[in-house]
Amino acid sequence: MYNVTLIPGDGVGPEITEATRKCIEATGVKIDWDFQECGIEVIEREGKVPDRVMDSVRKNGIALKAPITTPIGKGFRSVNVFLRQELNLFACVRPCKTYKGVRTYFEDSNVDLVLIRENSEDLYAGVEFQAGDDKTAKLIGQINEFATGKKINTREDTTGISIKPISYEGTRRIADFAFDYSVKQERKSLTSVCKANIMKFTDGLWYDETRAVALAYGAKFEWEELADGAAPDPELVGKVSDASNVSYMERLIDNMCMQLVQKPELYDVILTQNLYGDILSDLCAGLVGGLGVAPGANIGTEASIFEATHGSAPKYKGQNRVNPVALILSGKMMLDHLGEREAAAKLDRAVAAVIEEGKDVTYDMKADRNDPTAVGTQDMAEAICAKMRAE
Repeated sequence: MYNVTLIPGDGVGPEITEATRKCIEATGVKIDWDFQECGIEVIEREGKVPDRVMDSVRKNGIALKAPITTPIGKGFRSVNVFLRQELNLFACVRPCKTYKGVRTYFEDSNVDLVLIRENSEDLYAGVEFQAGDDKTAKLIGQINEFATGKKINTREDTTGISIKPISYEGTRRIADFAFDYSVKQERKSLTSVCKANIMKFTDGLWYDETRAVALAYGAKFEWEELADGAAPDPELVGKVSDASNVSYMERLIDNMCMQLVQKPELYDVILTQNLYGDILSDLCAGLVGGLGVAPGANIGTEASIFEATHGSAPKYKGQNRVNPVALILSGKMMLDHLGEREAAAKLDRAVAAVIEEGKDVTYDMKADRNDPTAVGTQDMAEAICAKMRAE
């Protein structure tokens, strides 16, 4: 029996949560759900994510979460960002896999990617200074005084500043996570992505550390010169799994975008920073049919939260129309994380079978979105459950 916090969110969240709960329980895995209300109404009423929610996630160590609407113009910049920062969920994992029957421009490609994104650093750290503020002008003056290369040449009173922190510790931690994931999931390659040709002291550090971790794991380097001058991370040597079957590659972010559009089947695990990861995760979802089939997880030292990557779609609330697959596949990821790999595979097969048949699917998965044979959210979930019962 596993204790799992269940956060139904708001908008269409409660509907897809119920659909997902049915499917997870149909695998036969026993779960004691700890329901925690945390939609926009609750957050606006209490002025924050309730302490009881945070306490539940910390206690159980694992949560399944539906989308939550972020208040506009007040409160949190993002509820999701708050949860990641508060719970130290440093690793975002987003698989993007082709399911036969999903309409996409890449139907002939066997896309099976996993994007691993560092959550805590980079430009999303939120260290910003507003244009016109006296402190911003003072900071620009200090930057120009101490800069060893390029200086800020725009006016001090009309320039905003955002700081991009990239640390050895943060990069080492996410690279270690990514290689460990690649070994355990029997992936074949890991590609480190940044823009080190331009940002030499931040993204250059990123490459230095990902190479050091790759060496510690014994990964195969795509080009031998990548390993020249690099030393295995001493903290990891002798303490990590063998990744000798994993190829280590590097791509600049602009080239990576082109590569994914042209030949996504050549890539496997992609490791990148916060901002690049935000962009690439949507690109990768687009390769396989959109956010409706894109699951996600945010994993950290205190807890792990599994969630769909799409929003709360409040205009569809209560209509029993929306596609539940993204959250169901997030539940599949949760089962995998719990060590219930057979149950996770069973759920994945059932989802794939229902999508391929194309009969019991929601309107967005039909060739014609106005197809009257489209089923509702709960009906699609029931069809997935029936596939598992029939195995």
